[in-house]
Amino acid sequence: MTSAHVQEGPVILIGYEYRLQLEAETDLFLEAATFTGQVRRGVADSAILATLSSANGGVLRRDARTLEIVLSPDLTAGLSPGRVVLDLVRTDLEPDRHLGVLLDIPVALPVTRYPLSGEL
Repeated sequence: MTSAHVQEGPVILIGYEYRLQLEAETDLFLEAATFTGQVRRGVADSAILATLSSANGGVLRRDARTLEIVLSPDLTAGLSPGRVVLDLVRTDLEPDRHLGVLLDIPVALPVTRYPLSGEL
């Protein structure tokens, strides 16, 4: 049985790139492994705000112990202030395997917003 550990991530600033590295204590992220995660407003919400994956560059394997989550500025621009949740599934196994991590991430509107016109 897999149990999820809920972890709060650093704030996502709307309109800016978001990156978060997840580090394991052992070598969990093999070179051939692939990952997918869905971003939703809440765990029970049926609407998927974004799908991040190894294939689309949203989940990057940095080494055997480190994954990096990447949300592009275009993706964060579509979010609204509040919170989002994200978990990760390893998809190269049969059946897919949940990693047991659930991120609960605050989303905020920054004071300085894109597009910047150069007057700073």
